[in-house]
Amino acid sequence: MTTSTRGAAKTPAVLVLEDGRIFRGRAYGAVGETFGEAVFSTGMTGYQETLTDPSYHRQVVVMTAPHVGNTGVNDEDMESKRIWVSGYVVRDPARVPSSWRSRRTLDAELDAQGVVGISGIDTRALTRHLRERGAMRVGIFSGGAVQDDAALLARVQEAPQMKGANLSTEVATTEPYVVPAIGEKKFTVAAVDLGIKGMTPHRMAERGIEVHVLPATATVEDVYAVNPDGVFFSNGPGDPATADHPVSVMRGVLERGTPLFGICFGNQILGRALGFGTFKLKYGHRGINQPVQDRTTGKVEVTAHNHGFAVDAPLDQVSETPFGRAEVSHVCLNDNVVEGLQLLDRPAFSVQYHPEAAAGPHDAAYLFDRFVSLMEGQRA
Repeated sequence: MTTSTRGAAKTPAVLVLEDGRIFRGRAYGAVGETFGEAVFSTGMTGYQETLTDPSYHRQVVVMTAPHVGNTGVNDEDMESKRIWVSGYVVRDPARVPSSWRSRRTLDAELDAQGVVGISGIDTRALTRHLRERGAMRVGIFSGGAVQDDAALLARVQEAPQMKGANLSTEVATTEPYVVPAIGEKKFTVAAVDLGIKGMTPHRMAERGIEVHVLPATATVEDVYAVNPDGVFFSNGPGDPATADHPVSVMRGVLERGTPLFGICFGNQILGRALGFGTFKLKYGHRGINQPVQDRTTGKVEVTAHNHGFAVDAPLDQVSETPFGRAEVSHVCLNDNVVEGLQLLDRPAFSVQYHPEAAAGPHDAAYLFDRFVSLMEGQRA
């Protein structure tokens, strides 16, 4: 529930974690109440892309960078048509945006879209708490939503958890659409939308790919109705353990041997399709500065992440799967979490991060070229 109002910066606000930790600050954005999973993002820029990334659906994002909003909001950097985060937490919001591209303030955009936030709290202490205790449910309350602490805590503890949440159909397109190739068309790709970002089909279009974006409910028959040269499974929110339908569709693609590429949620779907399990990370990986090693080349790349779940696959051996041999192709250098998979006997691979670099570094752009190479090889 939100109540849009101006002058929110003077309105008291309270952030309540499910373990009872409480932070008090000022309202930022809309005034009201919101619930979600508290997670922290380590990026120092790119907040507009983060806010509009469907992967953040039902999450309350804590920015570790203290100064947020200094570039305002523009009309070009949206990764979808709306803000998806459930709530937003910043320490020191900018009073005046300083970018020539800015069209409005971040505070005004959050307010206009009904996103409840809080500012003026010690985000360093909150981040340390989440690192030690793990991501957890949270509520932000401001204005008339503020009650006594015990009542607020009880409401937070009644909110749904992220584990077991099936969310991809809540954020995906309901109707297919096409992103045309830029320049000469070379390939057709069917992209299963589990929470896709706008820049992802654009990166493929830059490489001469016509992208047919399909709903999360698409069947194997829907995928092959567009006569694809390759199939893509996107990022998205929720627990991969609930994603039985996308797993079934991916197995159908693997059986046909069509070149396949998955990112983020798509990596977890590939893991499940190959017979691996998934698990919830303590606090996840979020931000645009996560170090990953491509084990096929030895190269270390700085990458953009947003995931709270990971694939449980062996790092030190090749695994036998129903679709041939598979191995871990990428690994996080911070904690050895699986960051990529590849099949050795079929043209399929995936990564756990965001190579479209919106926002983020461009170290992983080669993965789209790798996908093109698979399609070229299949055609040859």
